[in-house]
Amino acid sequence: MIKFCKSENHYTMKEECHGLRTKTAHPPKFSIEDKYGKYRRMAKINKE
Repeated sequence: MIKFCKSENHYTMKEECHGLRTKTAHPPKFSIEDKYGKYRRMAKINKE
């Protein structure tokens, strides 16, 4: 799976990049019955 390295702003296949964990480059699968959408939106608002 393709990952994103935030420290250098590039894509990689590695789990770690410069000692930091990489993030997945793909968005989560869409579902009408999103059980955790409310919590994800609350976390996003609190993060900003």
